[in-house]
Amino acid sequence: MNKINYQRPPTNPGEILSEEFLKPLGLTQKELADHIQVDIKVINRLVNGKTTLSAEMALKLASSFQTTPDFWLSAQYEIDLYRAKMSLPKLPGAIIKTN
Repeated sequence: MNKINYQRPPTNPGEILSEEFLKPLGLTQKELADHIQVDIKVINRLVNGKTTLSAEMALKLASSFQTTPDFWLSAQYEIDLYRAKMSLPKLPGAIIKTN
């Protein structure tokens, strides 16, 4: 099982999109929204961490930036696990005892 570093939140997919793709490529949120045929509000909410990344969006971003959908979905997965861990005060112990 992958261990998540809970010292800090993982980088969310919107921040990755903004910092690693839009800014270096000189693209605006509007240009990306038009390219992948979504409302700019969708991109803006993603970039600002106000919404989660869907499988459909992962496919569109992967196609647009020559990455994989897994790249984007993995970033969302890490955020989801981090948030779940932070919301649970204590996890149950193992139900199956091993020798």
